[in-house]
Amino acid sequence: MSDLVTVQNEPAHSESTQMTQVDPETAERFIAEKNIGERIKRLRLKKSMGLVELGRHTGLSASFLSQLETGRVIPTLRNLARIAMVFSKDLSYFFESEPHSAFRIHRQKDRVRMPQTGVENPSYFFESLGYMIPDRAMDPYLAEFVPQEKGVEPRAHLHPGFEFLYVLHGELALHHAGVRHVLEAGDAAYFDSNTAHSYQCAGKRPASAIIVTMHQAPQAASAVVRAPAVPAKPAAG
Repeated sequence: MSDLVTVQNEPAHSESTQMTQVDPETAERFIAEKNIGERIKRLRLKKSMGLVELGRHTGLSASFLSQLETGRVIPTLRNLARIAMVFSKDLSYFFESEPHSAFRIHRQKDRVRMPQTGVENPSYFFESLGYMIPDRAMDPYLAEFVPQEKGVEPRAHLHPGFEFLYVLHGELALHHAGVRHVLEAGDAAYFDSNTAHSYQCAGKRPASAIIVTMHQAPQAASAVVRAPAVPAKPAAG
């Protein structure tokens, strides 16, 4: 009995309890970082569903759902389960870490100017504008094409996906499917890179262009091919 009396007379919060107690503000911040309201709103808009309609499915009022989406209230697990079931999601969907958006700035001073490979006299030089982005679905380049001697033909090649170019300066010849097109500053082209193509300076002065190659599996526009680990040369002959 004396032991029980001693325990009952101890303070309600011992020092050890105070040290391990979760701070309410920390808990609130933890919940806010999960962006539960934003996730609910994305699911709703993806289904083109209004707040009133979602309310009918969940038994929750539209005003309450609006407060959920704006982060003014925190849902109970019961209410969150109702919402998850409407969208065929598990509760864990609202607590899993969201992937970070790809974002990278490439400063001009950090880029490397590379010559065309495999030839003694390069017909172009290029700088990769996306070399630090992992698992990228496209490769952007700044390319400069230098004048060539007469009779020198560009080497045509092809690759899965699509290609886009925008001419910045000079005249640039685009050979595509056996047809030669001359583009000037301000002109652009978008084409299927599964067809043989090449580039060549068409003037007496160098031509520069932005070239973007988009990697896709042959005959499957929805299948994205993982980009190589090292910069590949731009599509040119």
